[in-house]
Amino acid sequence: MARIRKGISYRRLERPYTRISKYKKKAYIKANPAKKIVRFNMGDSKKKFEYTLFLKARHGLQIRDNALESARQSSNRILEALGPGSYFMRVRVYPFHILRENPLATGAGADRFSTGMQKSFGKPIGNAAQVQANQTIVEVSVNEQHLGVAKEALTRVTHKIPCSCIIEVQKNI
Repeated sequence: MARIRKGISYRRLERPYTRISKYKKKAYIKANPAKKIVRFNMGDSKKKFEYTLFLKARHGLQIRDNALESARQSSNRILEALGPGSYFMRVRVYPFHILRENPLATGAGADRFSTGMQKSFGKPIGNAAQVQANQTIVEVSVNEQHLGVAKEALTRVTHKIPCSCIIEVQKNI
């Protein structure tokens, strides 16, 4: 299996080229790769908490679904130590955007069965969430005694995603 490319290859936020063709099968992406993120809501969703912490992106970018899943797992591992009903975490972005790649053959004899960039549209290789500047990526709700642990969990998320982020604390009334 081929390794995935670095996240910097897909980090730039731009509208993808959409092929416009008179033939319907060449005008859209036929396959959608499976999303790697498993769950978006963790913890107790029905309980009311005193504080909500928001992790917001400073700049607009794309975050791949495997980075979101890695961030979710590492932060949820910290929050699970608090107990089953003492937190609620939600991943607020969804990886709708399909990433494409035009694979080019390399090596001896590659010129005989490689079309180069002619009619290149690319095959779907993964998914990404498009995040705008100041958009909330993850939110965590806890009570006052667990505020430090929640900040540590959100700090762990910032190490897994490819952008600088701000943690905002809001008191629920």
